[in-house]
Amino acid sequence: MKYFGLLYNYDTLYRSSYISIIIIKINTRWRNYMNKHKKFWWILLPSCLIIFTLIWQFTKNEKENRTVKVGILQLAEHEALDATRKGFMEELKELGFDGKTDYKNAGGDLATCNMIANQFVSDNCNLILAIATPAAQAAASATSEIPILATPITDPEKTGLVVSNKKPQTNVTGTSDLPPIAEQIGLIKKLKPQAKKIGVLFSSKEANSKAQAEIAKVEAKKIDLDVQIFTFSESTEIQQVTESIIGKVDAIYTPADNMVASNMELISRIAMQGGIPVICSDVTLVPKGAAGTVGVDYFELGKLTAKQAINILNNDMKPQDMPIEYLENAKLVLNQEVIKKLGLMEITS
Repeated sequence: MKYFGLLYNYDTLYRSSYISIIIIKINTRWRNYMNKHKKFWWILLPSCLIIFTLIWQFTKNEKENRTVKVGILQLAEHEALDATRKGFMEELKELGFDGKTDYKNAGGDLATCNMIANQFVSDNCNLILAIATPAAQAAASATSEIPILATPITDPEKTGLVVSNKKPQTNVTGTSDLPPIAEQIGLIKKLKPQAKKIGVLFSSKEANSKAQAEIAKVEAKKIDLDVQIFTFSESTEIQQVTESIIGKVDAIYTPADNMVASNMELISRIAMQGGIPVICSDVTLVPKGAAGTVGVDYFELGKLTAKQAINILNNDMKPQDMPIEYLENAKLVLNQEVIKKLGLMEITS
């Protein structure tokens, strides 16, 4: 047994030595090869590195190109437009959107609106959300191919954004904040039954506001209210125009209007000093001094717009075939503090 053990150990040692010799030979040959082709490897390795870098960059760019991008162009900051955007973003996330959004605010400047819209086109956005009429008009001027969702637009057809609200036939669709104007005018009579004259205040630059003012005149006539129209073209004119209303009417009505929304605190303060209430179209403006309104919930309007976005991005629906959509229910919002100060009628519904 001892003899066989020695044989085994010798055999193992022999095999190990043989393997070591082979490894040494391979290593020697490899080193000789490398020394002989040193220049070749100095060229090959950097070349491989460059190729791999280019492949990685190409793959990265392809991935970015496949990422869905939504550009959000908002005319200015005020409660209604902000609420619309927030509702849109929340619902988009809720519906499983995993792309990118790029939010830009034009600060109320039309030239900036155009610049942002053109930038979104250059960025190859898959969809543009345009918040407010001037923003939507800027986006529509910048592209006729990228789908555009316009909101909150009272009447897209009258602004020329679509051929028809029922069938847009352009790359624009969206949601409307058309308020229940008859109910809003009726609220004036409920709060101030003795009212005989009302002043309708809005920006002459907004076609939607003018359209609403025309409806307001018709609805006011139905309940024996005379209407006087008061307009301004710049925000610097609002104080003077509002002051000129005092003593001429029993209440002020403001349609959905971006410049009015941005200056509601000033308007309501002047009206309060003159002892007359302001009935607005936007529920978010009631806390800013308006007596009340029956209006649209802009957060919910934004959520409705997000559903349209998903239909376009995920379900291959085309804006030209998607009708303008409206919220079904309006809500009554009252400012009890203002109602009490002005001695108006207390109502609950």
